[in-house]
Amino acid sequence: MRANGATFERDRGGAGIADKLAAHVTEYNQIAGRSVERLAALSDGIFAVALTLLVLDLRIPATEAVHSEHDLWRALLTMSPQLLMYMMSFLTLGIFWVGQQTQLNHLARSDRSLSWIHLVFLFAVTLTPFSTRLLAEFPAYRVALLIYWLNIVLLGAALYFSWVCATGTGLVKQDMPADVPRAVMRRIVIAQSLYAFGALLCVVSTYWSIAFIVLVQLNYAIAPRIPRRSRS
Repeated sequence: MRANGATFERDRGGAGIADKLAAHVTEYNQIAGRSVERLAALSDGIFAVALTLLVLDLRIPATEAVHSEHDLWRALLTMSPQLLMYMMSFLTLGIFWVGQQTQLNHLARSDRSLSWIHLVFLFAVTLTPFSTRLLAEFPAYRVALLIYWLNIVLLGAALYFSWVCATGTGLVKQDMPADVPRAVMRRIVIAQSLYAFGALLCVVSTYWSIAFIVLVQLNYAIAPRIPRRSRS
């Protein structure tokens, strides 16, 4: 009986420690990652570094290969694929930066889960210089194009699920207009669908894919507003 009683006391003691640990984890999760301002500051810093890394991949023509204006023009034309990739990825990061800032501006607070989703998003941001360089070096290869597209998919998916998490857990501002949640999700879905169609064009030609993706990015960067006809 004493042995059984001692075992029971140990079990109760172990269960008590487990309950305390679970309560501690629950309390920690409730207070962790709540600052939207810190999340925005981290995002701005990572975007700044990623944009800087993009331009650092551009190399000026070698001086020993340039002896005239004609040589310089020819060297610059040789660099045109890299310049195109730089412009395309700059637009990509710019579009997603605006998308993330739009979401953060509508948050009343954050939480641990939402912060980690945005960290996944920022992980995809840090991959952009790599996928850009890969596509710049191998623009005719479908693998390079698909890796670049998967980078965009990860960016879009992280933004989509971050918005689902924010709206589903009540982290958004109470005075947010009712049409904003649907507008944010619709924009992400449409953009990702267009990017997917662009990636599928690599079956025909990777250059067609790149051209279509650039057009999609220009559309979202310029964001043309088509005036609606007033109803009489």
